[in-house]
Amino acid sequence: MRLHRNLTFAVIDSIRDIFNEGVYADKAVEKALKRDKRWGARDRKFVAETIYDIVRWNRLYAEIADVKTPYKRDDIWRLFSVWCVLRGIKFPDWNQMQNVPERRIKGRFDELSKIRKFRESIPDWMDELGVSELGEELWTKEIAAQNVLADVILRTNTLNITKEKLQKELEAESIFTKPIKNYPEALKLEERANVFKTSAFHNGYFEVQDASSQLVAHYLQVEPGMKVVDTCAGAGGKTLHIASLMQNKGQIIAMDIYESKLKKLKTRAKRNKVHNIELKVLDTTKPIKKLYNKADRVLIDAPCSGLGVIRRNPDSKWKLQPEFVENIKKVQQEILQSYSKMVKPGGKLVYATCSILPSENQQQIDKFLTSESGKDFTFVSDNKVFAHKSGFDGFYMALLEKK
Repeated sequence: MRLHRNLTFAVIDSIRDIFNEGVYADKAVEKALKRDKRWGARDRKFVAETIYDIVRWNRLYAEIADVKTPYKRDDIWRLFSVWCVLRGIKFPDWNQMQNVPERRIKGRFDELSKIRKFRESIPDWMDELGVSELGEELWTKEIAAQNVLADVILRTNTLNITKEKLQKELEAESIFTKPIKNYPEALKLEERANVFKTSAFHNGYFEVQDASSQLVAHYLQVEPGMKVVDTCAGAGGKTLHIASLMQNKGQIIAMDIYESKLKKLKTRAKRNKVHNIELKVLDTTKPIKKLYNKADRVLIDAPCSGLGVIRRNPDSKWKLQPEFVENIKKVQQEILQSYSKMVKPGGKLVYATCSILPSENQQQIDKFLTSESGKDFTFVSDNKVFAHKSGFDGFYMALLEKK
């Protein structure tokens, strides 16, 4: 591979923005890809993948390069040089990349790769937390899987097209996919591509949604004609899936504390040709109280640490703090206590997170079931999804039924 100066500078600037300015990696990549409209697909791929690579392996590279945040520009060039050496990329004759100690870099890599927190490039506190909650063996396997680049998975919008027809539509646009066993609406891209430019996307034939996330709507056991509440709907990936499973019949109330996210859901619903969603901004407790004992199904896709989706958001390893993890557990329990009141007798509730920590998952359910609010519920089942077993995101979902 031959390095090009303008592409490399885009990477260097993006790493500075992410680690020194606190910019989210996806936003930094988005900005970088707009620098030069003349870049082709290969150029764009190099920029995006290199940025994510250096973010994903940042602790390991920084340890090898002997640099610390906030990074000076020379420090970022040293990180980039480590990346080049470990990928066998020939150095260009640039001032920024003179006298790179290749042998020392390889030696340090071999040495540090024996220590999990460096090998998997994670903060000390995260490594300690993972071991304490999951045990050495399970944590070692799972954190390794969380460093593997995530596949692009599509969810067929069965309101508008069948999975087989969608495959043919995409094939006509030179995008090749394959179905995934036991995931009814899922298609996996054989090669990464910008699917948002396809006519199939603009026609509302699919959404991009990880396979594990696609399990949640099915777990809710919805049927056409039901009253369903999606309490932490966000931009509505699971809301739209629920709508398709309900065949656009019945009522879905999508709630969120952020109006901006619900606006995105409104746009997506229009493209998906979904007509049975009502949006509610949770700026007071009124919308919840009005629905006490009225919903057939309630989904709580709770805010969480996101430790099951690190492979999709590698910069979260550096932005996440232990205090946040502790605080979010309190929020999760408060949400369970409050939102569960909307389930009617005989109705069902699903609590879900994209975390792999028992303290955010089954322990929250156990705590809820022994509380005053939870005494009317019975535990039906749960599903603990690990990336190293499934090949997809880490997820948790529990199904409860109200007596």
